[in-house]
Amino acid sequence: MKTHEIVSAVQASAGIDTPEHAQRAVEATLTVLGQRLSTEASDLAAQLPPELAEHLPQDGEAERFDLPEFYRRVAEQEGRDCTPDEARRHARAVTAALRESVGAEYRHLLDQLPQDWGDLLHTDNVVQH
Repeated sequence: MKTHEIVSAVQASAGIDTPEHAQRAVEATLTVLGQRLSTEASDLAAQLPPELAEHLPQDGEAERFDLPEFYRRVAEQEGRDCTPDEARRHARAVTAALRESVGAEYRHLLDQLPQDWGDLLHTDNVVQH
């Protein structure tokens, strides 16, 4: 998928008002996701358009934080008085778009995150390996 397709999908799925706001939501989610991932950040980045891949931090060790902290950080990154509940809706839309965009790499993403992150990854009823 191209950047504008990912942004459009996120905008529609999350009910975001403008493409610019949706772009910020995508960038914020990728930034915080990259902070949480270890080796998979660079693999995921390789599957994304370059202008989105640059938002995935790929150096340093993965930080360990829980899902509520993830949503809080996404809200902070996104700005515009984004609440953690809005960040949750936006981040879920981003990960849904990633699932469609990166195909098999999405499974590797699942493997990097704890099972209790199913809310973000839309896998609450899916058995992870």
